[in-house]
Amino acid sequence: MAEDRKQIGLVGLGAFGRFAAGHLSPHFDILGHDPDAPPVAGIERVSLAQAAACPTVVLAVPVQALEQTCSEIAAVLPQGALVLDVASVKVEPMRVMRETLPDHVRIIGTHPLFGPQSAAQGLAGQSIVICPEAGADAGGVAALCGDVLGLEVHLSNADTHDRAMANVQALTHLVSRVIAELDIPPPPYTTKSYDLLRQATDLVRNDSDELFQAIEQLNPHAASLRKRFFEAARTFDGRLEARAKT
Repeated sequence: MAEDRKQIGLVGLGAFGRFAAGHLSPHFDILGHDPDAPPVAGIERVSLAQAAACPTVVLAVPVQALEQTCSEIAAVLPQGALVLDVASVKVEPMRVMRETLPDHVRIIGTHPLFGPQSAAQGLAGQSIVICPEAGADAGGVAALCGDVLGLEVHLSNADTHDRAMANVQALTHLVSRVIAELDIPPPPYTTKSYDLLRQATDLVRNDSDELFQAIEQLNPHAASLRKRFFEAARTFDGRLEARAKT
């Protein structure tokens, strides 16, 4: 392990954790922990305590597992450690981290607005939202994301983020999941609009159920938008039925 390189503890080596490790490993020594994940090239596999003892710890676990993970690492986090999550919602993870982790750590929430599929051609130009806890300096994280990784950085707070993601992500994932459930066979010819719709569906088709549930159920602003969407769909269906009878 190089002496002059900083260490990052990466907890969670699922699809996004492995993807993130691949882009961070050229710049950091990655100490990864995930007892259920297969071996990952370029990552030293360590215990949870060893990963949590790093000066920077990235929690790439499902939101549903975040509280337990935070409880397990709280006692071993070093003084002044920087703890980041990568969840698709921010209000709930930020609450969990602050209530569970010790006061001596700095907490910054992040939401990479991309994944292994949508950023398959590289990170340049992709977006990330950074939500620092009050008093936490996000300058270093923003510089890494923007200057080193080539991401477009958006500074925000947790509630503003979740309000935006109810429209941007919860709605699009809902529509895409409904289309995927229809299981429409490939047509012999298409339109451009149909192709774009299928592309959106394919981007989320293989997302985990935990991710979909977090986006739809753990965003405090998603339920009202989902209700409005289905009400609008029923209204349109009623109009079409009425016109068909005239």
